Amino acid sequence: MTENNNITDKEYWDNYWSNYRYDKVPKKVVFEKWMSLLSGGKSFIEIGGFPGVSAVNFFHRGIRDVTILDFYINKDIVRNFEKINGLPEGTIRCIESDFFAFSSGKKYDVVFSSGFIEHFEDTSDVISRHVKLLSEKGQLLILIPNFLGLNGKLQKRFDRENLEAHNLQSMEIPRLKEIMQSFDLHDVSVEYTGKPMLWLEPKPEHRNRRKWVKILSYAVKLFPVKGKLLSPYIAIYARK
Repeated sequence: MTENNNITDKEYWDNYWSNYRYDKVPKKVVFEKWMSLLSGGKSFIEIGGFPGVSAVNFFHRGIRDVTILDFYINKDIVRNFEKINGLPEGTIRCIESDFFAFSSGKKYDVVFSSGFIEHFEDTSDVISRHVKLLSEKGQLLILIPNFLGLNGKLQKRFDRENLEAHNLQSMEIPRLKEIMQSFDLHDVSVEYTGKPMLWLEPKPEHRNRRKWVKILSYAVKLFPVKGKLLSPYIAIYARK
């Protein structure tokens, strides 16, 4: 791992989560395509998983052993989030740790992250640490926001701070495919996913802008073509 791998710090995430709204999670997810495969596992961990949105989704799909690992966790928020979404208190196991200092003898059937690896400089190292957590029949799913198209231009114009908190090279599909080829994994795929979507983070200064961005986002959905320009995410899937 390279030095100064982190692009963000704890202050960045303190500010980010202070503007986040905790509510019921949607029944369908952007990675619905892979859920039938993933939900067959018995254990799940999300790297960078606070407050537990995906843990709730996977619990509802049948995985009862759900864990989130993050270096920022507010357990009161997690417990309230469980209550809002109908989970028994204490269902979501919380590991508050720096991922790069974390080690575990436990392996997981599903290793997941969304919006995580792009906050670090050494993409290969971050992915390899995900792979090390896989059980013998484990499956990996990593989602990365796509800021190399229209959404990135929107971030650059209205939220450069957010854009600069991301490693844009981690969003290059050829590079990701090359990294994934270095692991002994099967059924590897790296592809754009999700219906076209644009967004701004829920910061107070974006209150008025987010209204018209939402309208624009509805408009781009009329062009459901996957690719760098409009797709909101890149998905990496693989299995042991």
